[in-house]
Amino acid sequence: MASSKPIIVVKKNGGHGGHHGGAWKVAYADFVTAMMALFIVLWLMNTSEKVRQAVAGYFNDPRGTAKQTGSDQSGSSENLALTEDNIAGLKKKIEESIRKMNDLKALQNQIQITITPEGLRIELLETKDGTFFDTGSAALNQHGRELLEMLAGQLGGIPNRISIEGHTDAQPYASKDGYGNWELSADRANAARRVMQNSGLRKDQVSQVRGYADQKLRVPDNPTDPSNRRISLIVQYLTVAPPAPPANVKPEPASHAGLEAAKRPVPSRPNNSAKSTPPGTAPNAALPQSRTASSPAPAQKPSNAASAVKPSASQPAPGAIAKLWAKLHRK
Repeated sequence: MASSKPIIVVKKNGGHGGHHGGAWKVAYADFVTAMMALFIVLWLMNTSEKVRQAVAGYFNDPRGTAKQTGSDQSGSSENLALTEDNIAGLKKKIEESIRKMNDLKALQNQIQITITPEGLRIELLETKDGTFFDTGSAALNQHGRELLEMLAGQLGGIPNRISIEGHTDAQPYASKDGYGNWELSADRANAARRVMQNSGLRKDQVSQVRGYADQKLRVPDNPTDPSNRRISLIVQYLTVAPPAPPANVKPEPASHAGLEAAKRPVPSRPNNSAKSTPPGTAPNAALPQSRTASSPAPAQKPSNAASAVKPSASQPAPGAIAKLWAKLHRK
């Protein structure tokens, strides 16, 4: 018997496929990141050593707390002028860099860093067998070259000047051609300069290269001590010149009272040594007239009493006296 219930047929219309997910976005982001890293590497390969040191300093200390080249928050190493106030930060940074170098961990006692009135002094001390230089030679070994290259990277981005000194001990240098301790100390200092300038120092950053031979011993009580043979790097303090006055500022004019005082004549002091002259005579009559030996005295003219003496109210002429005398005798 057939069912009386109607048959219901459900039809589903085929639509667009479901969501594919976001895996492709992750792959695309990785691709873009890899391309950016490639372009950065290509850019760094064509930049100067100074820029590479700045980028390396940022990745070593992104927070900018070490005050290292490229790690300062100002973004420019030219502003990191080392003075007596902040040079201790550079000392600490160099000591940390030396401790990180595996090859130099055993040589930490041979590297002395001190703060002096002249600047930051970094000394590379030699041992009996030679630490940074071959014995009796100005050629740097691997340890000396590696340390100087690291120091050049640390100091190349600061504006401070650097002087390099070479020292020897008091033991005479045996040589047949006259090569002695003076030449050896100067050659070692110059060898250190060449390595550092090729590794990050500016060409004009080294101000002096000095060789002292055995004149400045580190251990004066023991002139032949191996530590007297050393290379000294001095990071000099940056001297700041006083600011010049602005060009548009003119000097202040003098006050009116000051100008009036300058115009007043200075009263002359009375000459106490001059004798007082009697009344009726000229002021210069009492002063003696000086004569030179070369100029003869002027010839004196014959004097005439009547014409030489002029009558005045207090002193009558001689002719008037004679006439008065004649009148009195007539009477």
